Amino acid sequence: MTSADLPRRPRRPSWAGRNYSLLATAAVVTSLGSNGSLIAAAFAVLQAGGDGGDVGLVAASRTLPLVVFLLIGGAVADRLPRHRVMVAANALNCLSQAAFAALVLAGEPRLWQMAALTALGGTGQAFFGPAAEGMLMSSVEGEQAGRAFAVFRMATQGAALGGAALGGALVAAVGPGWVLATDAAAFAVAGALRCFLDVGHIPPRAPGGGLLADLRDGWREFTGRPWLWGVVVQFSVANAVVGAADAVYGPLVARDRLGGAGPWGLALAAFGAGTVAGALLMTRWKPRRLLLAGTFCVFPLALPSAALAVPVPVGVLYAVMFGTGATTQVFGVSWMTALHQEIPEDKLSRVSAYDWFGSVSLIPLAAALAGPAESAFGRTVALWGCSALVVLVTALVLLVPEVRTLARRPPPITASPPASADAERSVGGFG
Repeated sequence: MTSADLPRRPRRPSWAGRNYSLLATAAVVTSLGSNGSLIAAAFAVLQAGGDGGDVGLVAASRTLPLVVFLLIGGAVADRLPRHRVMVAANALNCLSQAAFAALVLAGEPRLWQMAALTALGGTGQAFFGPAAEGMLMSSVEGEQAGRAFAVFRMATQGAALGGAALGGALVAAVGPGWVLATDAAAFAVAGALRCFLDVGHIPPRAPGGGLLADLRDGWREFTGRPWLWGVVVQFSVANAVVGAADAVYGPLVARDRLGGAGPWGLALAAFGAGTVAGALLMTRWKPRRLLLAGTFCVFPLALPSAALAVPVPVGVLYAVMFGTGATTQVFGVSWMTALHQEIPEDKLSRVSAYDWFGSVSLIPLAAALAGPAESAFGRTVALWGCSALVVLVTALVLLVPEVRTLARRPPPITASPPASADAERSVGGFG
């Protein structure tokens, strides 16, 4: 038997290098754990005697430090080696979740303790998110960047679906404490994987004028690109109203008109399945006008609120949620590809931080106003208002010329030495 007869191991795609593979594997591990822990944290609060308001308080305890520290996290990630920032953030998340699990397993944790530990997790995420996004974008290059981002998002969204389903089952089987402990272990494994990231290809950062100077530099980069801040403003509103509809109105409509929590849970699962399908589509489709195609795919975000306002039968709601999840991923991959193409590598984390900040900053306010809006206008009107706001801000962002015209650029052509005649014949033999 010759070497040619031996079965060959499948090779990774050219764009799936070592860093990309490590990042994707670690992200899948943490996505599995974190999506289960969200369910576990809510049930831990309820088992400790809390009510719905207490669950909301603990959830808000994660969001507040995320908003407060995001911009600082982006500046730090562009100043220090990004993989070290990621590992440190994973360590903080691991310790906070392990302490949360220990309190729950020991019995009767106090509300302030759970809120404080959740806030530590949000702080870790504020530093991790911009560093991770910058690291991912620097791990791929060339015309295959969009496909790489699509595969990454498909893997993490699939893990999120599995993590939520598995987490719910484990909470029922063994209790929330053990699910939280599993999440802590997932952060430890992911942090260990990220220790092996290679940052040798990233040019050394030039000495700066301090943290405030870095933040100002990132702000200039952000505000100097109308397409960038326009889309971020658009999503600050869209994410806020969609989040309020999903978190507040969706469960209420499901309770009153759709048959309870089960159908609503399946509707959310359909949205998650749609995101996987959308990412799969983007492994093949490369729209030339990145932001134009992506922005048109934001309009369907108005449909779930409209479907709840009617409300449509549960089968139609599942189809709406699936389609919306798919189109959302078309935007997500197009957006990441545009950032990768247009933003200098040494500013990626700061720009990502401003992006994140805009995307999440209005969510707590919208959730807080959802109840008063329902009381003032009625639930149906409030839901139609959510849909209208999504359509309005998406239509407005299309007025920005760069959103309509920014196009995918071909990779730069690198000079290579001419091939010899023998080499040309050899290559032609595979013809």
